[in-house]
Amino acid sequence: MDKYIISPNPHVHAPVSTKKLMLDVIIALCPAVIVSFLYYGWSEIIIMAVSIASCLCLEWTITKFLMKSSSTIGDLSAVVTGILLAMNLPPTTPWWIVVIGAAVAIAVAKMSFGGLGQNIFNPAITGRVFLLLSFPAAMTDWTVPAGFIANNADAFTGATLLGQVNILGPAAADKLVSLGTLFHNIGGSAGEISALALLAGWVYLIVRGVIKPWITLSIFATVAIIAGIFHLADPEAYTGPLFNLLTGGVILGACFMATDYVTSPMSTAGGIVFGFGIGFIVMMIRYFGSYPEGMSFAILIMNMAVPLIDRAFHQRKFGRK
Repeated sequence: MDKYIISPNPHVHAPVSTKKLMLDVIIALCPAVIVSFLYYGWSEIIIMAVSIASCLCLEWTITKFLMKSSSTIGDLSAVVTGILLAMNLPPTTPWWIVVIGAAVAIAVAKMSFGGLGQNIFNPAITGRVFLLLSFPAAMTDWTVPAGFIANNADAFTGATLLGQVNILGPAAADKLVSLGTLFHNIGGSAGEISALALLAGWVYLIVRGVIKPWITLSIFATVAIIAGIFHLADPEAYTGPLFNLLTGGVILGACFMATDYVTSPMSTAGGIVFGFGIGFIVMMIRYFGSYPEGMSFAILIMNMAVPLIDRAFHQRKFGRK
């Protein structure tokens, strides 16, 4: 006789699936992706296509031939990983380096742990950090290719705003950033071009109920507060809050990668602590580290702390006071 294990009521159902959630994330990323295509042209389109195709092919191959299970590419999580990985790369990244990054993101950071829902590190960030450590020259080549609207030259080279801190000094670099940077921040990865496009996608996810705002807001608040304190103490040595919020990968990471369901805390209080940790590490790396950017490292470090955060801040069980 077959035995069935039935969990006690109440049973809560919601018309939500992984595919629907991932589709919402893809829609939210569309404004930033379109802007990156306009400013970086065919170079970024090729990187995006290679990244998505590589992630899909690798996940399909691993599930079919290594895990001997049904394909999971239909849940669209591999597509999201491919988009986020592409948005974290310079627009001049060679296609074969993109493939390696996708392999690390899917095969190592995701499928080696058992697939979606079991990975402890954000796959796209893991792929990006691996490439940064393995191919530093390619990952810091900020040559800006000719886009569809950005410029008429074949290409030009220029340091990112974060890179210009070391060239011009914090005080001078600070003056390069204004509220206009929300609309246009040429130079850097595809995910750094338009803060406004990223924030529009983040608002869409909040309205749709896909994410809560607390992790993102706690990151923004921590970055702004720490930058404000240091900048007030010595404006000639440390960049200010607006500079640190609108440059680099802070907005992309805070809105779309730190909020990943699998690798972030479950409770609101835990999410705030998680965001504080990310913001703090970012600013310590930017001010005292050897890298001008620290968002990817900060998220990976705090991913490791998520089990401890969840243990310290228990999610209130349904029906309990």
